[in-house]
Amino acid sequence: MSARPLILITNDDGIKSPGLRAAAAVCEELGDLLIAAPLVQQSGAGRSMPSTSEGRICAEEVSINGHVVIGYGIEGTPAQAVQHALFEIADRPLSLVVSGINYGENIGEGITVSGTVGAAIEAASFGIPALAASRQTRPEHYLSHSADIDFSTAAHFVRRIAETILRHGLPEGVDLLKLEVPQGASTETPHRWTRVSRQRYFYPVVPHRRRPSDPGPMGYETRVDRETLEPNSDVQAVIVDRVVSITPVTIDLTAHVDFGQMEQWLGQH
Repeated sequence: MSARPLILITNDDGIKSPGLRAAAAVCEELGDLLIAAPLVQQSGAGRSMPSTSEGRICAEEVSINGHVVIGYGIEGTPAQAVQHALFEIADRPLSLVVSGINYGENIGEGITVSGTVGAAIEAASFGIPALAASRQTRPEHYLSHSADIDFSTAAHFVRRIAETILRHGLPEGVDLLKLEVPQGASTETPHRWTRVSRQRYFYPVVPHRRRPSDPGPMGYETRVDRETLEPNSDVQAVIVDRVVSITPVTIDLTAHVDFGQMEQWLGQH
């Protein structure tokens, strides 16, 4: 059994995504890779685990750094792919999970919708350090596997963070890190530690249809209210200031309030 750390590379864009290959390529020198990701596009799946997922595991050839390795396409969501990798495929404990690199930014309060983040949360729930990485793109690329998207800068930051996690672990109180690389960034672009914005970045757009029974999935557009935007947020960093955003995330969703004050609130008449 190898003494090298075992790194799971996963995503929500699917096993054939160039973003996944970019993450794998820069992590290959850091440890042994286990590549397991949804068989098909699963963007927007969050941490969902639908009972309709059949969980088939399909061997897939993945080209990395000029050679081919065997990865696994999972018939399921990103979180389910993590579970199958952890409990069925891995031959030893995972040292790190890298989810991404995603086509499109995952910022603002909607990160719970993100399958990229959902996979990282699933790993963190088992105590495995995780990194969810995304690269800002134009909306037409959100669901694509376009070869026009250059992941090299995002991969540079993935490598840097992954290596630090493997050497030192995550800081106390941090369950996962969320990396966002703006479009047009370079390896010299500064990074900023950020918090998740409370603003809604992806805003619903009502479909146009004649009858309610006609097909009409909700659309979306991106919105930023700069007047109320938090200056230390991921949205401010990526969209306004065009710097790399790194957000420490905890899976403890408890509000930071005084329980004594909450009891007083409940006792009001």
